[in-house]
This record gives sequence, C-alpha cells and structure tokens, in this order.
Amino acid sequence: MTTTPERRRGRPPAATAEQTRWRITRVAVDLFATKGFHGTGVAEIGDRADVQRGALYYHIGSKEELLFQILRGYTEVMLAEASEIEASDADPIAKLRKLIHSHVRLIIEHRQEVAIQLRDVSALTGERADDLQDLRDRVQERWQRVIDAGHGEGLLRTADHVVTNSVLGMLNSVTLWYRPGGGRTPEEIGDIVATTVLDGMTAPGVDRATALTHTKG
Repeated sequence: MTTTPERRRGRPPAATAEQTRWRITRVAVDLFATKGFHGTGVAEIGDRADVQRGALYYHIGSKEELLFQILRGYTEVMLAEASEIEASDADPIAKLRKLIHSHVRLIIEHRQEVAIQLRDVSALTGERADDLQDLRDRVQERWQRVIDAGHGEGLLRTADHVVTNSVLGMLNSVTLWYRPGGGRTPEEIGDIVATTVLDGMTAPGVDRATALTHTKG
C-alpha cells in the first residue's frame, strides 16, 4: 500500500500560485499606497512578499502590470455594482441615491487602491491605460444614464455631464479624508452626501422631502 509522505514538522504547506499572487498584490497595495508606485522597487515587493525575483516576475509580469491589475480589480467591482443598480426597476432618484451609497462604500473599502489611482494612474501606458480608462468611462456611463433618465422624467433639474463628473470627483475624494473610527460610518457618510446631492439636483416642483424619504434604503 502506498502512503503519502508525512510533511516535515514545522514546515507550512507550499502556497498555490493564486495564494502567492494574492500575497504579492496585497504587499504591493500597501507599498504603493504608502510610498507611491515610483517610490516602490520590485525587489522590495519581493522581499515583503517573501518571493524571489524570478518567481515574482513569473507571477506579476512587470510592476506596471501589477499596478494595472490592482486598479482594474476594484474598478470592475464598481462597474458591476453600478450596472446592477442602473438596470434595476427603481426610479431614477432611488437609483442615484443607491449609486452614491455604493460608491462611498466601495471607495472606503478600497481606499488604498483609490489613493493609488489618484496619484499614480498616469504610470500606466499603452493598452493598460486605455483599458482602465474604458472601465472608468463605463462606470460613468451608468451614472450618466441614471441622471439622464431622472432629467427626462422631470425629476432632476440637470443632466449635464459636468455635474456627473463633479459628483464622482467629490465621492472619490472621500478616500483623502476618511478615517476608520472617525465618527461617521460609511452608511452615514452616504446618507449625508446623497441628501446634499439630491437636494441640489431635484427639479423644481418635485417634493424634495418626499423624494429623499422615499429613496432611502
């Protein structure tokens, strides 16, 4: 009868390729967020992740590819949630409020990645830069369609893309000042921002108090 050799005591099992990539990515996120993309060396990432240089390049390809994977990952999550909200049966004001809450929550959950994007996105070149910009544009398109629908139904006073860009820019800046334990939960921040935005965007003649109450939840 063949038996499996007992693993040497005290030696952990070998990590799978997926586990190694995850560890490298988390180390890179911490370093890029703290020191910046250009201030972080590949050797430092390898040392922190306990991966030799040759194996590191096998898993990540290049430092720029690693940056792209980090920024693409959370942007795809934002796109998925925005698409789900935009495709729902809710009215445009309810959708806009849900978009704000979703964006605030995800910005806070991925605040390191957002900080990296705000500072280092210009380090991406060629197809990587184009692909990430396409994802970001698709997120904005979901927002714009919701706002267009609200304006078309007479619920919102404007559908100008300048307003859409400004709202998204304001939400993205949450990562610059949010601190865990700072007195406001992500849900409370979402409520404050959504109420402020909707109060300013709701069209004349629409009962703002009713609209704001109706769209909570």
